[in-house]
Amino acid sequence: MKKKVLTLNNISAQGLERLPRDSYEVSSEFSQPDAIMLRSFKMHDMEIPASLIAVGRAGAGVNNIPVDKMSERGICVFNAPGANANAVKELVIGGMLLACRNLCLAWDYTNKLSGSDAEISKAVEEGKKKYVGFELPGRTLGVIGLGAIGVKVANAARSLGMNVIGYDPGISVKSAWNLSAEVKAANSVDDMIGEVDFISMHVPLIPATKNIINRERIAKMKKTAVILNFARDGIVEDEAVLEALDAGRLHAYVTDFPSSLLKGKHGVIALPHLGASTHEAEENCAVMVAEQLKDYLENGNITNSVNFPEVHMARATDYRLAVVNANVPDMVGQISHVLGANDLNIHHMVNESRNGIAYTLIDLDKQADEQVISGIKGIKGVLAARAL
Repeated sequence: MKKKVLTLNNISAQGLERLPRDSYEVSSEFSQPDAIMLRSFKMHDMEIPASLIAVGRAGAGVNNIPVDKMSERGICVFNAPGANANAVKELVIGGMLLACRNLCLAWDYTNKLSGSDAEISKAVEEGKKKYVGFELPGRTLGVIGLGAIGVKVANAARSLGMNVIGYDPGISVKSAWNLSAEVKAANSVDDMIGEVDFISMHVPLIPATKNIINRERIAKMKKTAVILNFARDGIVEDEAVLEALDAGRLHAYVTDFPSSLLKGKHGVIALPHLGASTHEAEENCAVMVAEQLKDYLENGNITNSVNFPEVHMARATDYRLAVVNANVPDMVGQISHVLGANDLNIHHMVNESRNGIAYTLIDLDKQADEQVISGIKGIKGVLAARAL
């Protein structure tokens, strides 16, 4: 039987092509899908189908997905970290240039000029003095969050001759290897805030990052500083930014998250959530998440899940069992007991956990039938079980 994948947004064809039509059906109208692929669709008020095994977000953030609810149901949620990193990096660099060279104000001024060419030329020469900016080399960029995007932003800024200070207490080994050795490490956000000419956030919106740039921190910044937010709405305290701009204590605020509060305000450059809006980024995200969903549905392997542990196991037999359960004692023992009682022998097994979720892949000597699956699902604490 073909696996059914429900799309809640338009997904790049390059990604969908990774799901072979001889074994997958893809549609925007399935009522009982095995998997869901989406971009920005908000799932919080959506009724979750009983058939659902996995959700793939063709992007990095998962604020539009009720991850806790999915975990309770044993549903694996994937994202595509780093697939849109170059697109966001380029937009951050573009945002710095827009702000430091006053390009939006200058464009608006020029666009409103009228008269003959001679009159326009005279107005240009008279008006350009109002839009004198500053250059990037020698300026200091602070980067909060050194994941795939933050590292690219930091390295690009260094290549432009900027000084860069980075802060990320949870930086991964992979990110550390990729980060330029010339990036200075900060011990905290407050450690860097007074030194920077630009500050850019690349962190998820969680309680610890809500309003990470707030009134107190803005007060410590240079009056010529620029705040760039291409991460998430809520990372920056917008009201405090507007107060600082009105008081001349901040040069500009460049954000990808416009609102009625920010619209048309002096010093604000608000863009319509363009961070990952390139054909290349959309393709990269779709390809990455499609391949992750495919490997999970077919082999039970987990890459880039936001709620399940990372698990990869080469097949030892043709008969595989995947079990998701609450991370409590004696689950593996109880699962093994059910298998033994049904005369099933374990050839190879991997068990990993992450916070409250445990995940077990087991290769068996023969197929686990519905009776076995029902028996495992009947164990208290088991959230999902399936034969592959």
